Amino acid sequence: MKIELHKISVRDVIADFEDSAEEGVTAYGGKLDIRPKYQREFVYTGKQRDAVIETIKQDFPLNVMYWMVKDDGGYEVLDGQQRTISIGQYVNGDFSLENRFIHNLTSEEQNQILDYELMIYFCEGTDKERLDWFKIINIAGEKLTDQELRNAVYTGPWLSDAKLKFSKTNCAAYLLANDGGSLLKGSPIRQEYLETSLSWINSGEVADYMAVHQHDSDADALWNYFQNVIAWVRTNFAIYRKEMKGVAWGELYNDFKESELDAGKLETEIKELMLDEDVTKKSGIYPYVLTRQEKHLNLRSFTDKTKREVYEKQKGICPRCKEEKPFDISDMEADHITPWHEGGKTTAENCQMLCKPCNRTKSGK
Repeated sequence: MKIELHKISVRDVIADFEDSAEEGVTAYGGKLDIRPKYQREFVYTGKQRDAVIETIKQDFPLNVMYWMVKDDGGYEVLDGQQRTISIGQYVNGDFSLENRFIHNLTSEEQNQILDYELMIYFCEGTDKERLDWFKIINIAGEKLTDQELRNAVYTGPWLSDAKLKFSKTNCAAYLLANDGGSLLKGSPIRQEYLETSLSWINSGEVADYMAVHQHDSDADALWNYFQNVIAWVRTNFAIYRKEMKGVAWGELYNDFKESELDAGKLETEIKELMLDEDVTKKSGIYPYVLTRQEKHLNLRSFTDKTKREVYEKQKGICPRCKEEKPFDISDMEADHITPWHEGGKTTAENCQMLCKPCNRTKSGK
């Protein structure tokens, strides 16, 4: 890759700065694409944005930026999008620093900002070299998520449409998943809605799905799938609880979408489990009522005090194998006499200490 350093004033870089939101951000007389398709949305906080402008005002050095030289003679920002947009928004009068917009500054102060020279590397190379370099230079700073890095690799019409549906502020996926109570964790603009949906539709193999569909004209298949998942959840789990946020709904949909479910019976059981003190992971109730796998519930364990009391009462003898020689307590495990799923509680009265082989045989481990 050919890399060449240039010093360009803020005045020139921000010439014809235009932030068209979802359509992109351009500057440098229309020749600079500040936010290419594979780049993330503007994620700087007010404090980070202000720090960029303060650095320029104090004439301190700002970290170098990287522009990729395009075949048509234009440029796109490879690294420095957040800083460039911060500068453009300030010069454009979109925000103030210490209650002073740029038009409130003296001519001398304005020129000090506009004449500040940015250190910019012009980079020329193949698509692969560009994307490899993009990954390297983003190791530091506002670290990219795994999905943001995947977006840098699998650019194309499919990704553009997928980001429109899953990765914009108040995008369609966000509005759908939050209508009636939030079902997903994370932020659309950090690509977490997109990553979650891709993980659901392709059993965790996100990159494989993107590779197969990279050159599709749209992301309608993913969007239709996502709508089906949310509709299935709202139909079968009509009473919303905050514990529903972040459940792997797509995985449950994949496994149980053809099953005949009784929403009323599910709600009755969910309500009972929500009140059960032995269930310490309430969000796990939703996969449990479908799979019957107790691992989702993170059931309350017997305390060390209870284990010791029961061990002493048994004198170290395992009631299952009844070996005459007492076991050390470290070689025994606490067991529910009446299993939890049969109504047994995690109490001293329902506890027995079994040797490890017997306990694991009983539980099928």
